[in-house]
Amino acid sequence: MSLRTLCFILVVACLGFTVLPVQAESDGSTSQKVIYQTPFSSDPRWETNSPSSDYWDPSTGRYHFSIEPSTGNYAWKAIDPMEGSFIFEYDVILDRVDEGATFRFGLTGTEMDFNKGPNVITMFSNGKHDKIMSLHLVTVASKQMEVNSQTEDYLTSGNIAYKGPTVRYELNKTYHVVLDYDDDSTTVTMRVSDKASGKEIWAYYLKTVESIRGMNRIYFGSRGDYGGMYTYARGYIDNVRLTVPGPAETPVPTFGSVETETTVVTTRKTIALPTPLPTVLPTETPESPVTVLPAVIALGILGTCFALRSRKKY
Repeated sequence: MSLRTLCFILVVACLGFTVLPVQAESDGSTSQKVIYQTPFSSDPRWETNSPSSDYWDPSTGRYHFSIEPSTGNYAWKAIDPMEGSFIFEYDVILDRVDEGATFRFGLTGTEMDFNKGPNVITMFSNGKHDKIMSLHLVTVASKQMEVNSQTEDYLTSGNIAYKGPTVRYELNKTYHVVLDYDDDSTTVTMRVSDKASGKEIWAYYLKTVESIRGMNRIYFGSRGDYGGMYTYARGYIDNVRLTVPGPAETPVPTFGSVETETTVVTTRKTIALPTPLPTVLPTETPESPVTVLPAVIALGILGTCFALRSRKKY
C-alpha cells in the first residue's frame, strides 16, 4: 500500500468520527400540567345534594345528570383555586332538554351560583331559540358576560353578539367541549366538536376586562336558575380533564454523525438533518472541543504524511 493511500484512509476514518452538536428547536410551547381528570372508569366520588339524579353510572362508565330549575341540585369536585390560564374539557351527551331547562358545566367558586362570580360556565339550553350553546362567565368583580350560538342575539346588556350562523346542538349525540382561558389576553374561548367525526361545530370567545381567578370547584347544577320546575336537562358527561400550563421542557442536545440522518425529537417538533451535511456548517457559537478534536487529528496526520514523503525524497 502506498504512503499516499494510507494517509488518505487515516484522514477519512478520523473525519468519520466527527460529531456535530444539534441545537434542539422549540416553538415556545409549554407542556400541560393535569390538575384533575377522570374517565369515570371508577366512582369519582363527586359531592352532590341529589344522588338520585346526579351519580356515577358503573354500567356505562359515565356520570349521569338530571338538572331541574329552581331545585338547586348540583354535583361538584373540589380543586385548588385557579390562578391563571387553563383548559377545561369534557364529553357530553344530552338525551333530554325540556324547554326552559339548561345544562351548565364548568368552573365556579364556593357559592356554585352561575350568577355570582367567579365562574366560567358552558351551557346547553332549550329556550326561545331552540337548542343552542352558550359561554357564560362572571369575574371576581361581578362583571357578567355571555355569548351564545344564536346569530346576533342580545338577551341582556351583558351579552355579546355572535356574528356567525346560528348553530344548534342535537340530542343523543356526543359532543367534545373545550373551555380555554388565556390569562395573558384575558380571553375565554369555548369550542364544541362532534365527538364521532371530530368536526368543530361552534366556537366563540369572550374577552374579559380583568383576569378570571379563584374558581375552586368543577361544577354542574341549577343554583341561580329560577325557571319552572319539572323541566329537565338530562344526559351523561365523560372524560373530564382540567389542565394548566406547566414548565417548558428543556430540550436535550442530540449528536449525529455526518454520514447518517439524525432525527431530533423535542417537545413538539421533529427536526430531520439532511444527509450528507454541507461541507461548511454555519454556527453562532464556537465549536466545542468534541467537534474540533477530530479535525485537528486529521491535520496532524496530513502533516506527518507530508513530512515522511519529504524525507523519502531526500
